[in-house]
Amino acid sequence: MAHTHSAKKRMRQDAKRRERNRSVTTHFRHRIRECRAAIASGDASAAGTKLQAAARAIHRAAGRGVIHENTANRYISRLTRAVNALTAAKPSTPA
Repeated sequence: MAHTHSAKKRMRQDAKRRERNRSVTTHFRHRIRECRAAIASGDASAAGTKLQAAARAIHRAAGRGVIHENTANRYISRLTRAVNALTAAKPSTPA
């Protein structure tokens, strides 16, 4: 347990930051789960929409320092590749 005034203040600040970071983390992870579910269902248009929402949430988390920028880019890159593979996998009808 903290004894000094500054240590007690740091504990209060850390608790606030931890709660804020958990909220942001939960938000972007939820968006990632939604995007992966849309990819798994095979709906390309829904997956594209969910990808945009996920990318926005992931960039926001990186901007707030919750995750590293490279980690954010990796998440977005993998989701984008999955969505692109979904749209490319659709067989085109012969003309």
